[in-house]
Amino acid sequence: MKILKVINNNVVSSVNEKQNEVVVMGKGIGFQKKAGDEIDTDKVEKIFCLPEEHTNQFEKLLEDISYELIKLAEEIIRYAENSLKKRLSKNIYVTLTDHLNFAIERQKQEIYFQNALLWEIRKYYNEEFQIGLKAIQMVKDTIGVDLSEDEAGFIALHFVNAEMDGDMKQVSSMPLIIKDILNIVRYTFGIEIDETTLSYERFVTHLKFFLQRAVRNECYECEDYEFNKSIQLRFLDAYHCVLKIKDYMDKKMQYKVTDEEITYLTIHVSRIIRRGD
Repeated sequence: MKILKVINNNVVSSVNEKQNEVVVMGKGIGFQKKAGDEIDTDKVEKIFCLPEEHTNQFEKLLEDISYELIKLAEEIIRYAENSLKKRLSKNIYVTLTDHLNFAIERQKQEIYFQNALLWEIRKYYNEEFQIGLKAIQMVKDTIGVDLSEDEAGFIALHFVNAEMDGDMKQVSSMPLIIKDILNIVRYTFGIEIDETTLSYERFVTHLKFFLQRAVRNECYECEDYEFNKSIQLRFLDAYHCVLKIKDYMDKKMQYKVTDEEITYLTIHVSRIIRRGD
């Protein structure tokens, strides 16, 4: 494998067997090297094969970032994939590395950002938030910079985004949208939702996937008109509540909720208002 371009002393680009450009990382792998030189395979620690549209971004980003931080970001991503038990969008290598670099620089300059969504992220995306907490601990252990819980929340959203490969701006609004939908249920029926029940956990989980489909503009297709109609009639109060959620989604995300989606939401809402588990 030959060097295509030296990015810095520890990162070079090359071409793999499929003729795709790749980013190769290793301590000293680019030191005193030039385009056309053979890559020392003993020094290779990680090969990044990113989508073409992200490769140039990643290379540009790595020009000015320390080898220690690049390696740390990769370790955090690997930890996240193991914890979530899923492969993440490869764009996370660009977005998370860039965010960590920016967050660390801000912390050193004593510039602090408050995360207005911290409560919602912790509540509705706790698994990703725990990964964010682990990430800031890894930053402290490796680099000696103590990031805040607010940063753990920001990092968590990067992983939520990478799970669905969506738009970061839309993903950032999702915790508040979940909160709004739950409030529609609360205010419609004048109840306090018991958040200790299995019904609540199932509903929140369903809302996460529901919003993922909305971000991707995907939906359940209508498979059984008669079944959908029977659910609407059987759980009429819940159905009318879901119609409010439908209107909210149309205004908030310009997403048209299908009859099939309405049926699933109606079933979940009916369980919530029965206060059972």
